[in-house]
Amino acid sequence: MTVMPPNDTVLTPQETARLRALDARHHMHPFSDQAALAAQGARIFTRAKGCYLWDSEGRRYLDGMAGLWCVQVGYGREELVEAAARTMRDLSYYNTFFQCSHPYATELAARIAEKTPKGLDYVMFAGSGSEANDTALKMARFYWTARGEPNRQWVVARVRAYHGVTLAAASVSGLEPMYAQFGNPVIPTLRMMAPYWYGPGIEGGMSPDEFGLTAARQIEKAIEAAGPGKIGTMIAEPIQGAGGLLIPPDTYWPEVQRLCAEHDILLIADEVVSGFGRTGHWFGSQLFDIQPDIMTMAKGLTSGYVPMSATVMGPKVADAVRNAGTEVAHGYTYSGHPVTAAVALANLEVIEREGLVERVRDDIGPYFQEQLRTLSGLPHVGEIRGVGLLGAIELVRETEPRRFFDPLGRMGLAVRNHATANGLIMRAVGDTLILSPPFVISHAEVDELIALARKAILAGADDYAGGRIQGLPR
Repeated sequence: MTVMPPNDTVLTPQETARLRALDARHHMHPFSDQAALAAQGARIFTRAKGCYLWDSEGRRYLDGMAGLWCVQVGYGREELVEAAARTMRDLSYYNTFFQCSHPYATELAARIAEKTPKGLDYVMFAGSGSEANDTALKMARFYWTARGEPNRQWVVARVRAYHGVTLAAASVSGLEPMYAQFGNPVIPTLRMMAPYWYGPGIEGGMSPDEFGLTAARQIEKAIEAAGPGKIGTMIAEPIQGAGGLLIPPDTYWPEVQRLCAEHDILLIADEVVSGFGRTGHWFGSQLFDIQPDIMTMAKGLTSGYVPMSATVMGPKVADAVRNAGTEVAHGYTYSGHPVTAAVALANLEVIEREGLVERVRDDIGPYFQEQLRTLSGLPHVGEIRGVGLLGAIELVRETEPRRFFDPLGRMGLAVRNHATANGLIMRAVGDTLILSPPFVISHAEVDELIALARKAILAGADDYAGGRIQGLPR
């Protein structure tokens, strides 16, 4: 086995080839065409610092996605490294089962409760956003059973939602390929439209505010479809991330909240993407004044340095769990792991000390949004939307009248590939380009990001004009 020296960036061509061969032979990648990836060869990253990554061949990339929406404080923060090392020396592991705890999980639970909306005070830890949402769905079922209404197991969720890949979390996600490959949802789920004004809203000839109300009121249609006493829970991201960065109109969340209260439906806010400052607020729920019964979080909790997530419950659900009078049969080996909790505490300290949430709200977020909108008017740029350090550029075949590409996704992939080749990592969701950079990105680095995005969009437009995008007819 070859061990790379510390901080080495460039490997020999032979070592890169060896790693790619091993990867193709043994490593099954998430959300990847395994055969295509093996034929092409994986990109091997060897180092990261600040907002940049370096691969084994020495190429530098500006990480416009902060990993997977998660590296809030940037790469290479010694405070987080030291927290992990120190805790590994003192308490490398112990569980939180059997009436046991440790300072790290206890302190972290209290710190999270300080940041969440009022009343969300009770924290259960896990390892990923999928697990956090799985936990939330189970706690909702526990609540309804304790209430004497065990039949209220139906969940309202949204088209284009993404809540994770466990069987339960995938069941309430609204991405159809997840069902084609793994079978029907195991949780009975009713789907309402996403608050995607640029799609159905425009098609229906509605203003954003009109469409927000229309989309929200699909809850009532779901209740009618399920029948009385069946729907117990709604799960939703404040801003839909992997579904294309869908930002709801102002009228949407107040109406959703009203209807959930009127029909006694528990509301789970999935804050895995929007949590820990990315919108300029600690949580997206605070941006939209949502008061959920349960909130889930991951990613920015540790800035992605170690895996950790949390499910936070308000008094209604927490009281049912805490006063059950019996052992609650749920938890994970690594729930509240001391090392991950210590890293999360260090991460939150950095965010607070450097005022990064305020920086996203007042400085770098507005600058990023301003510069992002300079891409309006480029060929095929339809809608630009964003908030804080979340941005989306939706590409269309024609802007007036708006016509989407057919098939969807080929144009977005072509532009994303140009961006990667030029040293910018951004994501393509269909034909929507997604950006979500680290909070420490500078104004100059935002300028670089926008320049690289512009270059990629123009290259993709040239490819389309020249008929060079495979499977996308002119």
